[in-house]
Amino acid sequence: MPLTLSQLQEALPEGGLFGGGAWRWSPEPLKLSVQEARAITRLGHPLAQFQKASDLLYRRSAKGKLPRWIASLLDAGKPDWLIEQQRHPGTAELLPRVIRPDLILGPDGPALTELDSVPGGIGVTAWLSGVYADAGYEVLGGRDGMIEGFRSLLPEGGAIVVSNEAGDYRPEMNWLSEQLGTAWEVVTAEDYEPDGRSVYRFFELFDWKSMPAIQRLADQVAAGGQKISSPFKPHLEDKLWLALFWNPGLRRVWEQTMRQNHLERLRELIPFGWVLDPAPLPPHGALPRLDVNSWDEVADFSQKERQLVLKISGFHESAWGSRGVYIGHDLPASEWRERINTGLGAAESQPWLVQEFREGKLIEHPVFADDGSIEMMRGRVRLCPYFFTDDAGDTRFAGCLATLVPADKKKIHGMSDGVLIPCVIG
Repeated sequence: MPLTLSQLQEALPEGGLFGGGAWRWSPEPLKLSVQEARAITRLGHPLAQFQKASDLLYRRSAKGKLPRWIASLLDAGKPDWLIEQQRHPGTAELLPRVIRPDLILGPDGPALTELDSVPGGIGVTAWLSGVYADAGYEVLGGRDGMIEGFRSLLPEGGAIVVSNEAGDYRPEMNWLSEQLGTAWEVVTAEDYEPDGRSVYRFFELFDWKSMPAIQRLADQVAAGGQKISSPFKPHLEDKLWLALFWNPGLRRVWEQTMRQNHLERLRELIPFGWVLDPAPLPPHGALPRLDVNSWDEVADFSQKERQLVLKISGFHESAWGSRGVYIGHDLPASEWRERINTGLGAAESQPWLVQEFREGKLIEHPVFADDGSIEMMRGRVRLCPYFFTDDAGDTRFAGCLATLVPADKKKIHGMSDGVLIPCVIG
């Protein structure tokens, strides 16, 4: 049942699946416990409800029915036309139909570090699921779960619009399109012209200036004449929601908007977070859990106290992947202070947030050396389960990509010495 290195390499589509990148191979999938697999595969509905609640909070804030600072914070740095789009009555019911959380597999369960609605890795995960399933493994999501999940977004076919900025992912989307059939086509975002076909958006909204037809496409979506996934709602692509979820002033709002069992699940999953805000606190005020009166004091934290992660929120070229992420205890004190001050200084145009750091648990897993021999890698894992919402509104699990990196890496992401594999229960 275990695969050989030559079997994996020979099964790789011509031209590969990821432009300019590579990864290490493993003879077998990652084994998850029954409890881990159950917890991960059941996240789709709670996360979809979280996004729905976030959109409702934003829209109510924009209308003045909740404090206006919420919408103002999420609108910072975004062009007026996109703000108008995400407030347009015609987009009120539109939500992302792809949900991919980034989960760090920890000793006490997974921790959510990002919630992506325009994720890469769909084609890679689909291909890996097929290869390992064909070798006899019962991969989570099934052999064709990813392909059928993506098909549910555009059941009649459509245009998969990929930008040059996301060009590294074009090979996997080309391969995926071939698996779906001739009704699906990959087109270049910079040359794209709306033609009535349903659209899968694989471009970041901060890159809108490079795509002349995008505003016209957005207008058609708002008017109800065009189907798209994911919608033109940049606020939902901000990491800020992971901090706003913990904001003491919004606790009652979240409780009134979401079911209690969903809130409890999210409180287990999302590390505590703070919006990086330069506004001074009153003398008797304190940042929750940090127990200090200002971010200047946080900037002076010792290495032991800096078990924190600083992140740029979104709508920026460094806001995806591992870019724009700084682990406090991994930085010299001077750089930590500099990064905090940078975030504070950019608050009006580019919000940042801080989260508690969650350590991934160490595991051992077999990987191939360059000569085809098998060695054990000791490392940490990021899990990326994929959920797709079909036309009927049902959100379903489709597959899970595991990224295993060496134990000395604090950031877990695709890298040349990382391993990409699907998951099984074992």
